[in-house]
Amino acid sequence: MELIVTARSKFQVDTEYTGLNGHGLHECIEITGGTGSAKQPFQAMVRITNLGGATWSGVIHVELPFAKANPRFFLPAFMYARNRGEAPQNVPNEFPRLREGSSSRPSSPWWMVRSDRLSHPAALVYDNGKIFGLCASPYFISREGDKTQWKPELKGEFYQYSGYTCSLAKGTVGYTLGYENAPLLFIKSRLVKERAPLGENCFELAASESVEFTLDLYEYEAESELGINAVIEEIYSRYHQPPRPGSDLRTAAADLSQAIYQYAWLPEERNYSTFVYEDKETGGYRYNKIISISWTDGLPVAVPVLMAALRLGDEPMRRQALSCIQNIAENSLNPASGLPYEAYQDGKWSINGWWFDGMRTPGHSAYLCAQALFYIIKAYEFERRLHNILHEDWMVFVKKVLLVLEKSKNSDDEYPSILSERTGAGLEYDSFSGTWCMAAMAYYSWLTGDSTHLDSLKRSEKHYYETYVRRMECYGTPLDADKAADSEGILAYIKAVRYLHALTGDALYLDHMRDAIGYEFTFKFAYNSPVKVPPLSTVGWSSCGGSVTSVANPHIHPMSSNLVDELYYFVQQRKDSYVRQRMLDTIGWGCQTYNRYDREFDHGKKGWMSERYCHSEGLLTETYSDGSPASTWFCLMPWASGSIIEGLVGDYWEADVK
Repeated sequence: MELIVTARSKFQVDTEYTGLNGHGLHECIEITGGTGSAKQPFQAMVRITNLGGATWSGVIHVELPFAKANPRFFLPAFMYARNRGEAPQNVPNEFPRLREGSSSRPSSPWWMVRSDRLSHPAALVYDNGKIFGLCASPYFISREGDKTQWKPELKGEFYQYSGYTCSLAKGTVGYTLGYENAPLLFIKSRLVKERAPLGENCFELAASESVEFTLDLYEYEAESELGINAVIEEIYSRYHQPPRPGSDLRTAAADLSQAIYQYAWLPEERNYSTFVYEDKETGGYRYNKIISISWTDGLPVAVPVLMAALRLGDEPMRRQALSCIQNIAENSLNPASGLPYEAYQDGKWSINGWWFDGMRTPGHSAYLCAQALFYIIKAYEFERRLHNILHEDWMVFVKKVLLVLEKSKNSDDEYPSILSERTGAGLEYDSFSGTWCMAAMAYYSWLTGDSTHLDSLKRSEKHYYETYVRRMECYGTPLDADKAADSEGILAYIKAVRYLHALTGDALYLDHMRDAIGYEFTFKFAYNSPVKVPPLSTVGWSSCGGSVTSVANPHIHPMSSNLVDELYYFVQQRKDSYVRQRMLDTIGWGCQTYNRYDREFDHGKKGWMSERYCHSEGLLTETYSDGSPASTWFCLMPWASGSIIEGLVGDYWEADVK
């Protein structure tokens, strides 16, 4: 395999990468061993020497070319295929898109990014029936004054990050010593900065100094894009670091649920505040309500709190959660469409949630409606199982809405993403968010034994698998991400196939479940990124086990923690040590990512947590009162806590207690 090495000096006027000779640098590359497979990659031993008489400073770029036909790139948590570069890009939310021949923001034919934007240190591509790619250290350490490549077993002081690249124009993936975020730096989807001077992100070589590092190189046949998951699994085994020790499962569940119960409840709305802030002037609390039935409020809060209350024997907490659930089931229905209104403000139900003005088409959101149904079913199951109480009115409500959603499918058996407020008809498709409809129907069918819609479910599952999951590109779930590839929708798909397997016993659904879990794991950090900004830096917070939300909103948030029961179900069916270990990472991450005592994360009370964890300095927006940057939001966000709680108090709780 051929490698191409170029460099850009810190003192260049232009931004071009050119051959090493012009920089006074020399390369020596020896490719040894391996077969290019996921388990046995080729080993490229690379040595770069500064032949000059003065220190060289800049970025060194090593690229692996491949025979380009129709490449689909995969830089985990950063680039999926072309990040929808094929779709119209004149949208409010910007995120990196690959588009050949185009440098029109936010598209580019190439990208360079600092390594900590990737959940796994690899740049891969699927093209012409093969996987190509490379893997190398995400950062360097300084050990006894010498720069050396990072490996999990080596201890030493963090030296600097490396970087990863992909080029649709040239047909390459790459690795950099030093790094650039180019041609743009995406802080968040509506905050983008132009390419900056190299500055402090340069790699330095003193006169006559050499640096040596190893690249793992891949080239092997694969039937589809799913072939990258074999590499991800091997990289995980090599680079894995567990999350720092946190609370035990029972303590974490109690801390998180008690904080919601005590600080977030709005009795006049019979719901929870979406944000709770400390008010420094009054010593009390401020609430940003923006109430919804699901996604960022409502049932994904109330139902985990109910589950925790049942596990912990807390009756006041249980009654509070039941009030929220009952209110939504009794009062949210839009009689014209047969679907629940998703938002509530000033005594009125509507479709005008906080996300409304970012939508292309006004209407009901399938994501929110169907997710609400799923959580009502879950509340029904847990009340029946742990309290021997039946809420039959909830299931009547669920069935009515499910039938409306079922009628809205198109000829591909895909559920819509947006439905008419007037009639409940499907208005917009081409979106993975409809998998929540499939999940709710599969759960309902399993719980009630009603198999009326089983054949229809099977057809929908086949469509979503072939169109999205098999291509490792699931987009269109969060309403604020303009159909960027994301990790939210896959959670619903995994829940759906779990219940399809429970209904049918067909091993196909376990196979599909494993593929979907593999996609989710590409967003989940394998190691602990060195965070240098408080409060995450000061508490020793771990990124491992946390999942990046999407390529448009690239911070870590806790939604994937609600998947613990599905992962547990899978490892009960198939003894899969890889999935089990990543399940334990997910649990461990949740138990260390909240305030275990007042102000552990420099804000709030015991049990508080927000949704935004900045594993990379390139994501920072929050500040302390003195204006210095902070690596998390300073507030309580109950939906985030609910995601952790749900993963802790479900079926795995019983296994943990045993």
